[in-house]
Amino acid sequence: MSEGKIIVVGIGPGGAEDITPAVSNAIAQADVVIGYKYYFRFIEHLLKDGAKCIDSGMKQELHRAEEAFEAAENNAVVVVISSGDANIYGMAPLLYQMCKERGSAVEIVVLPGISAFQKAAALLGAPVGHDFCVLSLSDLMTPWAVIEKRIVAAAAADFVTAVYNPKSNGRYWQLYRLIEIFKEQGRSLQTPIGCVRQAGRDEQKVWVTTLSELNPEEVDMFTVLIIGNSQSYIERGKTIRMVTPRGYYSAAGESGRKIGQDIMHESFHTIESELTANYPLGHKWALLHAIHTTADFEMERLLYTDEQAVERIFEKVDSGALKTIVTDVTMAASGIRKGALSRLGIEVKCYLTDHRAEQMAKDENITRAQAGIRLAVAEHPDALFAFGNAPTALMELCSLIRQGKAKPSGIVAAPVGFVNVRESKYMLLPFKQIPKIIVRGRKGGSNLAATLCNALLTFDDAANLNPGRDL
Repeated sequence: MSEGKIIVVGIGPGGAEDITPAVSNAIAQADVVIGYKYYFRFIEHLLKDGAKCIDSGMKQELHRAEEAFEAAENNAVVVVISSGDANIYGMAPLLYQMCKERGSAVEIVVLPGISAFQKAAALLGAPVGHDFCVLSLSDLMTPWAVIEKRIVAAAAADFVTAVYNPKSNGRYWQLYRLIEIFKEQGRSLQTPIGCVRQAGRDEQKVWVTTLSELNPEEVDMFTVLIIGNSQSYIERGKTIRMVTPRGYYSAAGESGRKIGQDIMHESFHTIESELTANYPLGHKWALLHAIHTTADFEMERLLYTDEQAVERIFEKVDSGALKTIVTDVTMAASGIRKGALSRLGIEVKCYLTDHRAEQMAKDENITRAQAGIRLAVAEHPDALFAFGNAPTALMELCSLIRQGKAKPSGIVAAPVGFVNVRESKYMLLPFKQIPKIIVRGRKGGSNLAATLCNALLTFDDAANLNPGRDL
């Protein structure tokens, strides 16, 4: 007769390939196997002849533990099965508690298994590359007030957070509250969330969403959620993946980005967490650049973009149709990233210092910036035009558009000052067919015009909130 003992095992999330060799060997040697009846289908092929199987339904953990001790105390080798890992919301803690209460001499051995959140993480890509925590939203054994404190702590500390038992027929509101708490704690609305239902089983379903787009009605008790931290991002390729870098940023470049890009990356995530609304992606990408450059959250009120303006202009950039950017002054031109221009094959031109503009300004009694726009339109009528200084230049472009001489691919309007500045921006608004970005009011500047151009050139980085590629 075998010496009695209890071996507590995790059988993984469901697939036979996820059961460890140690667990398989233990099940194969067991005289008695005890577990929730649903899980027996995953281990039946491992049982030895004559093994006794004791199954029970949900919420019968105490009964299963008692059965295990009674069998083990009669010298049987007992295996108690849990899904995933027996230490993660499994049977291991209960068996140790009962052993103490009974004063039993039965030996307890715990064999680890692949947890549901580990399987889910592997299916999602690499979402738990940094510090993480695991929460259960089930309040059957833990008061909701305690669970809520833990959610607040996880959200505030920027942990990657795996969520078990997010929703059931009886617990329909808890996940809604978790989402609310994460938002209250300043988590970005674009925080990636990976969802895996029935991980490792035939019914498996995997999808990636964001904090703002997560629909709790698509989630049930068989779903594990993994909520990213502020550095997590969605990688879109043949397969959509969720990735959390191993670190934040370091001089060694562990994140794969340059130090300046890392700082910009953290700044953008900070800005996003302080925005007062959830904006469409194109507008938000331009807004983040504007606030990052000015440290002025009034840009939330001042920045105007036509519907899909950023997307429409970037489509021309991405297709190669946009070849030229024209700026009103040289300072705006100098702020547009040279790396992006080279990468995309785009040329920046400013005619302010062109001798022809100087002569035209004298001959026709207009500003040099105004004359420069006339020359630019004659040579590049379909350019992207960016204004960071001179309202007269923007007004000139509006006049040329009305005359049918200019057909810009897009317009960035951020002239600054006190004379005709607001009026020049008003003049631009009626041109509905031209995608445009406008900094309303008197504010603007060459730095703003340049950074908005940079936003347009890097819109393909917006979905992952990963700025500064061309620094």
